[in-house]
Amino acid sequence: MVAVVPVIGVLALQGDVREHLSALTACGAQAVPVRRPSELDAVDAIVLPGGESTTMSRLLTAFELLEPLRGRIAAGMPTYGSCAGMILLAREVLDGRPDQQQLGGLDVVVRRNAFGRQVDSFETDLRIEGLTGDPVRAVFIRAPWVESAGPGVQVLATVPRLTVAGGDTGAAAGRIVAVRQGSVLATAFHPELTGDARLHALFCELVKETAAAA
Repeated sequence: MVAVVPVIGVLALQGDVREHLSALTACGAQAVPVRRPSELDAVDAIVLPGGESTTMSRLLTAFELLEPLRGRIAAGMPTYGSCAGMILLAREVLDGRPDQQQLGGLDVVVRRNAFGRQVDSFETDLRIEGLTGDPVRAVFIRAPWVESAGPGVQVLATVPRLTVAGGDTGAAAGRIVAVRQGSVLATAFHPELTGDARLHALFCELVKETAAAA
């Protein structure tokens, strides 16, 4: 039997599109950019990249992707959001713009730009539930964190006390930065920027499991 290669889209309106496409391709997926409803119809799953969540929210409306994407996610399409993607997937956003649109899919409340301004970005090593081997080097860039998670949400990682450089993470220590709910995965950090494709491989396996169960 010939293995079916999943087609995974990357929302290509703004953000780290190229990096996600490269990571997914390295994992053996067929990765394609998605900018139109017809392109969304052709994929088995989608990645919402890091970027600027309010800009992405406006562009989703402008490109007539907001409602189709909401519908696909609600119907169970596997979805992975990194940083801004996590914000878009949340049920509720603290410190967001009043007109910011949410895609849903995660029963979480996130705090936008929780780690501070661009200059407060940092790196740390995280243990991710479900991943073997060395810790994941996590790059946080004006990142959100999860303030609260519903009972159906699996917490995959929290912030340790120290950064890679040895700095104290302060109020961020213990905050939730990676979650999964059903076929939806999200991280507050950017695995697409480090060359470590293990989280993308985890998502590809989730896509295959969802297709097999359909």
